[in-house]
Amino acid sequence: MRRRLLFLLAGVVVAAAVVILLIAQRGSGAPGAPVVKDETFLTAETAGVLAIEGGECFTDPAYSKQAKADEVVFTKCEGADNQAFAFFPLTSGSWSSARVAREGLAGCRSRFEKLWTGDQRSDLGFYPVLPTQATWEYGDHDVMCVVYRPDGPLSASVIPRP
Repeated sequence: MRRRLLFLLAGVVVAAAVVILLIAQRGSGAPGAPVVKDETFLTAETAGVLAIEGGECFTDPAYSKQAKADEVVFTKCEGADNQAFAFFPLTSGSWSSARVAREGLAGCRSRFEKLWTGDQRSDLGFYPVLPTQATWEYGDHDVMCVVYRPDGPLSASVIPRP
């Protein structure tokens, strides 16, 4: 009887450990999976974005009680999530979300490929921060190009020095 009780107890402990491991894996997403950021990750309406200057680093958006919205915050590059590497204006005209996305992505891609070559870009990703229809109507036709590491935070500025 005592032996059965020990086997039963050991089985319960093993089952509980398996359940805990499965819950921990599901709750944290795919461990080690690269982060993918695209033109929908941030917009010109994300709080804090319009304060970011070329070469500056900033956090991923997080809810701010003070702003009562998702907000990005300027930070030192060591440990930052993102770094602005270029700005450029889009052609004027009436608002077209498809055109803005297409031109913004193409413009950031060409600037990314000029700054980083070959192996330099293998562990980096980029995305454009686009104007929205509302900011477009207020005259904001600029795109901010952002570089990041899909596998984790930046260890320092990643913009190559001339």
